[in-house]
Amino acid sequence: MRALPRALAILLSAGVSVGSIAALPSAPAAASPGTVVISQVYGGGGNSGAPLTNDYVELFNRSGASVSLSGWSLQYTSATGTGNFSANKTDLTGTLAPGQYHLVQLAAGTTPSGSLPASDDTGAINMSGTAGKIALVRSTTGLACNGSTTACTDDQLALVADLVGYGTANYFEGAPAPALTNATAAIRRNGGCADTDDNGADFETAAPAPRNSATAAAPCDDVQPSPSPSPTPSESPSPTPSPSPSESPSPSPSPSASPSPSPSPTPTPTCDTPVTYQIAQVQGAGDDSPVAGEDVRVEGVVTGTFQGTGQLGGFYIQDDTPDKDPATSDGLFVYSSSPVKTGDRVLVSGKAIEYNGLTEISPTTAVNVCGTGTIKPTEVKLPLKQGVTFERYENTLVTFTEGMTASEVYNLGRYGEITLAEGGRLWQPTDRKGVNTDKDARRSILLDDGSNAQNPATLPYRTEGSASVRIGDEVKHLTGVLTYGFSLYRVEPTQPVVFTPENPRPAKPARVGGDVRVASLNTLNWFTTLGSRGANTAAERDRQLAKLVANILGLDPDVAGLMEIERNNDVALNALVDALNAKAGAGTYKAITHPNPGTDAIQTALIYKPAKVTPIGGPQSSTDPIFNRPPLVQAFRKANGKGETFTVLVNHFKSKGCTDTDGAATGPDADQGDGQSCYNAKRVKQANALLGLIDSLKLQNLLVIGDLNAYGEEDPVHVLEDAGLTSLSKKYVAKDDRYSYVFDGLSGELDHALADKKLGKLVTGATIWHINCDEGRFMDYNTEFNPPYLYAPDPYRSSDHDPLLIGLDL
Repeated sequence: MRALPRALAILLSAGVSVGSIAALPSAPAAASPGTVVISQVYGGGGNSGAPLTNDYVELFNRSGASVSLSGWSLQYTSATGTGNFSANKTDLTGTLAPGQYHLVQLAAGTTPSGSLPASDDTGAINMSGTAGKIALVRSTTGLACNGSTTACTDDQLALVADLVGYGTANYFEGAPAPALTNATAAIRRNGGCADTDDNGADFETAAPAPRNSATAAAPCDDVQPSPSPSPTPSESPSPTPSPSPSESPSPSPSPSASPSPSPSPTPTPTCDTPVTYQIAQVQGAGDDSPVAGEDVRVEGVVTGTFQGTGQLGGFYIQDDTPDKDPATSDGLFVYSSSPVKTGDRVLVSGKAIEYNGLTEISPTTAVNVCGTGTIKPTEVKLPLKQGVTFERYENTLVTFTEGMTASEVYNLGRYGEITLAEGGRLWQPTDRKGVNTDKDARRSILLDDGSNAQNPATLPYRTEGSASVRIGDEVKHLTGVLTYGFSLYRVEPTQPVVFTPENPRPAKPARVGGDVRVASLNTLNWFTTLGSRGANTAAERDRQLAKLVANILGLDPDVAGLMEIERNNDVALNALVDALNAKAGAGTYKAITHPNPGTDAIQTALIYKPAKVTPIGGPQSSTDPIFNRPPLVQAFRKANGKGETFTVLVNHFKSKGCTDTDGAATGPDADQGDGQSCYNAKRVKQANALLGLIDSLKLQNLLVIGDLNAYGEEDPVHVLEDAGLTSLSKKYVAKDDRYSYVFDGLSGELDHALADKKLGKLVTGATIWHINCDEGRFMDYNTEFNPPYLYAPDPYRSSDHDPLLIGLDL
């Protein structure tokens, strides 16, 4: 079975539906199992009947290489509360050798008892003796999340080296570890070596038995010596490959008169040493090698070398005399530092293994360069035929002659990955009719960068005339080795890759006409409170604000509905308005105070130009408890008093994430497997409640806008359309341009504008300004990982949602 990445396992354990999360970004690839793990957790220290005075956490290095803990931390939060990991943090020091333990002494209780062994680190975290959540983090920055009421972002998940949820914890890997008592600790099985990314399976309870760095090392026997040839978020060094042996020494004479002769040494392989298998025989016709675990000797031509610093630690070889079976691949990955170059004919001895689903030779015992050879790339046409998979091409040199479109660049800056698709971008199947998900799987492939490095200083790929790659840009004649890692087939290029700008940045939104312009935009957590959902530092806050101002002024709306504004008595909202007016002129924009902003940390909001429109009456909202971010309702007329009036309803429906303040989604709110993810039933109720509000307030000339967290053909949108509202994007925006959000490589429209029949006659146009979701997250305001040269105070990647703009002729 191919193991799930750790970050993905954590997401699944939290009840998040893979492939359909609007509120959470895609989880990055992560090494599974981990290198350094939490091997013991004890929170009953100093309580009644406790054998020890202090709480503690024990760490263990289950990998085959030393790992520095410098810059790492332990972070803790309660089992089901609203506090974040960042509130309880202990920084770590030291280096762990393979199989070494590391003891972290934590808070003491009020009843002294036994002492811990000498600790390797000391902190003040006070853990629960029965249930809690403890994270091992590859950073000393506190995580402003808790996995439940405040979901952890992809950037935060990528820093989590290990997570243990125990007892009634609502965030864990797989299933929670058992509940603890004052007399029991959670202890990782097999001396710390067990790591299936399932806390319930990996931990058992027993009397506390803390071990420290002085305890005898206990290396794990089953840890693979080779890293998977794909990126990993671990900043730990990759294990050093076993070198090729030097010539064996002559045996020493036997001192005894035993009649049995001493065994002859195994001769060092040379170019004359015959092969034992063809590469196709090692690969086999299935996903797994039929000779996995056996020593093999194979011959092939080097098709790609990735042995440099931070690269994959080996090279690819391919048989230039392949067999006739199209189901068997003729290539292998060789994990070795023995110097080779592309075109070398080599004979390789070593052990055939399956490493995270990839057939490879590791460790190698000999690499003999025995001449040269040539491999012609196999032309692969997408989509693959039905019933055909990429497995037949695993580890072989291929070329894609057709143009390939970038459909996802989310991890380009982090791991050097771009999702490519033949025939144009990939679409959310619930956003529009005619999406063939089976065909989409057969027409897409991941472009990798041949590196294990994270967050490189410069992007590995870019579009001609640009510093980055936008979704929609195209590459032709992609050539490289097709390989497998972290549950995805991928191409490691062997020739330069340059994209052409098929989707250039739009300098301004398309014209919508009319004499009043209304915009709808999600601000991606505009917070003035630092370290919460938005910016972590004042510098980040200023960078975010500059981009939002550029976004709004570029739209030049007379009325703008906003989502994800911090709910803090209009402090964040007014800060945004002040920044807009500092650029556009004093008094250009004015905010409307929400009469019932709700209970969430974020709220909906409205701003308008007093010189262009005048509010009619006060703002209104809903008191229905189905909304924790209630809609904001406001009627307007033109400032000169002439023409028709109109009413704007700003909305932000429940997200698709599978956790809520009350815990994981259950019953009809659970993922029903229909592509609409979690809380679809709640979003339907919110749509019906919105219609009820419209009826109760007897609203007319309606413009319903906002982030509905529902794609164009999902139930909540159908509820509104069935009530007589018309989607303005479906009416005015070309189908291929009708998207506002990209998740997991799939484009679709989460952000909507709908009008009733009367107002529909006044609409002159609508557009979606594609300034955000086609851009990589490495372009946004964050400073933790983004290359500095990519930031600019412009509208591009000011949010993860694209804004909508509607023209009205009043």
